[in-house]
Amino acid sequence: MKWNLLFFFNSILLGIGLAMDAFSVSLANGLHEPQMKRRKMWGIAGTFALFQAIMPMTGWICVHTIVRYIQAFEQFVPWIAFALLLFIGGKMLLEGIRNHEPDAPAARVGLLSLFIQAVATSIDALSVGFTIADYNFYMAGVCVLIIALVTFVLCMAGLLIGKKFGTRFSDKAAILGGSILIVIGLEIFIAGVF
Repeated sequence: MKWNLLFFFNSILLGIGLAMDAFSVSLANGLHEPQMKRRKMWGIAGTFALFQAIMPMTGWICVHTIVRYIQAFEQFVPWIAFALLLFIGGKMLLEGIRNHEPDAPAARVGLLSLFIQAVATSIDALSVGFTIADYNFYMAGVCVLIIALVTFVLCMAGLLIGKKFGTRFSDKAAILGGSILIVIGLEIFIAGVF
């Protein structure tokens, strides 16, 4: 592969494709916590971007070192992503149902939930390391930086949209957010297994 416009265009498209799950989860997080501060939004989007960059680069490194072990692991990716998103989505769903009580405290996206979401939405990006295996180290690095930037922008958009509608529909937002995460987990599972 050469440094040309097609390389950058492909990297942007790859970033958009990989960031769709993170965008949806960010949307759910915005719905779940409509009063989220801008600093936390930057942290959430940055976390998703970081994981979306680390996973493909890890895959690239593995292709150039221990490819046979990663191929054996690849069959478990849909199961892991499904379990993680089902757990977080189910937790949000239960919190949304419980928060119908008038004195219930507002739910927040915690660090553990964010970490699990970031792993679950980026674990399938590990296999992208195989698709960029013909890139040299610097091209692979630029590609994952583009992926990270695209992910960051889309996640910020998801958070902003989620916050806007989360404020309007605060009584149903956690239920909707949890349902979105469960559906994303099902989609990853079905696409990966079948």
